[in-house]
Amino acid sequence: MVPGRAPSAVAGGRWPARRGRRWSPPAAVARWEAVRAQGLRYGRSQLDALHHAAFEEAVRDLMRRDGCQDAQRVGGGGDLGADVKATDPIGRRRVIPCIHRRNGARGSAVGTPDLPVLNGTARPVDGADVAVIVTNGRVTGPAVTFAKEQRLHGVDRRRPAVLALGSRPLRELLRAVPPPRRPTSPG
Repeated sequence: MVPGRAPSAVAGGRWPARRGRRWSPPAAVARWEAVRAQGLRYGRSQLDALHHAAFEEAVRDLMRRDGCQDAQRVGGGGDLGADVKATDPIGRRRVIPCIHRRNGARGSAVGTPDLPVLNGTARPVDGADVAVIVTNGRVTGPAVTFAKEQRLHGVDRRRPAVLALGSRPLRELLRAVPPPRRPTSPG
């Protein structure tokens, strides 16, 4: 390899060709993905500029950065409010609806009508230990009250900035969350 060429090849997603074939050793790919994920950051303006599907992907990637290796974007028609599902490093299942506001803080606030779907499906349908709604916008006072009463967690415009810009994982940003799941007995 030529010094200085490998980083650009890796950063571009291509590995040097080896006898006419693409070569990507799994260990090298895994190491590169781990390094890339640790440095993942988004600014508020970047989050605001995303399409709603890209916002869901950004939340998924942030969950992966924070150790939720199984994080998946599942949003789309018929998702029953779940856009991202992930298991945190200590075993808690998270179900995350992502509400993207094109105008960020100036857009319409997330209100109580947005929360009952999450409340009604996250635990019984999706098996959530922790139900978290993530928005790049604002959340109304009544929605915050409803969320607390129903053991729902909200990450609004102030907290995505901390989540996306900092190195603190989501689990540290939320108020009391349940303990990890107990292992289920085989059978």
